[in-house]
Amino acid sequence: MTVVLPTYNEATNLPAILDALFALPLPALRVLVVDDNSPDGTGELAETLAKDKYGADRLSVLHRPGKQGLGRAYVHGISHALDEGAAYVVQMDADLSHPPEAVPQMLGTLLSTEADVVIGSRYATGGALAEDWSLHRKALSAWANFYVRVLLHMRVRDVTAGFKLWRRETLHAIDVAGVTSNGYAFQVEMNYRTIRRGLKIVEVPIRFEERRDGRSKMSLGVQFESALMPFKLMRHTPDLTPETPETPPPSEPPAAER
Repeated sequence: MTVVLPTYNEATNLPAILDALFALPLPALRVLVVDDNSPDGTGELAETLAKDKYGADRLSVLHRPGKQGLGRAYVHGISHALDEGAAYVVQMDADLSHPPEAVPQMLGTLLSTEADVVIGSRYATGGALAEDWSLHRKALSAWANFYVRVLLHMRVRDVTAGFKLWRRETLHAIDVAGVTSNGYAFQVEMNYRTIRRGLKIVEVPIRFEERRDGRSKMSLGVQFESALMPFKLMRHTPDLTPETPETPPPSEPPAAER
């Protein structure tokens, strides 16, 4: 299992999230940090931790030339993890808003339900948002989920969630390398491709926390892209519906029965 962590200026949060992940009862877990040339030295810190604390076999770093967006970082990181042979890929934020302790439960759910992807969901029964979120922010998040679910006819409760555990086969089936969106719209496109492919999504409740340190990456441009994404997906998503196997022609009866 490989956890893909996109980072941009997360030097204060990175040691804590790595400690929490490597403390999990998952001895084969690996972490891939995908850093967009963070000015605060996040990429260099990850390299130092890989060399001096965790080992390069458990922690590796992909350095990108600059800030290119969350979606591009995930496509790059997930593709790299698949190339390295990961059977399962976790995507999560590096700011401690997603609870690392939920990963074993998500894996257990994936295996026990034969799901193709498991979402750590804020809106599944038992899930919760951070208590220190403002009423306006909670309302905006709820509205964004409702808006996307209605337009795309998706039965996923948390369509914009960024905490997911994928099977290798699922990522190949939805052609993750062909995902075009960036920012938080990336999460919607990944879900939409999964549903269009006829694959099974299961949600488990999590408590989503406010980021530990640093600033949110949610810009006006990201919000605008997310608002337009449902219309783009309806028009331009490639046909991912499962192919219906051809019915073989009836075999001729043996000569003795003709």
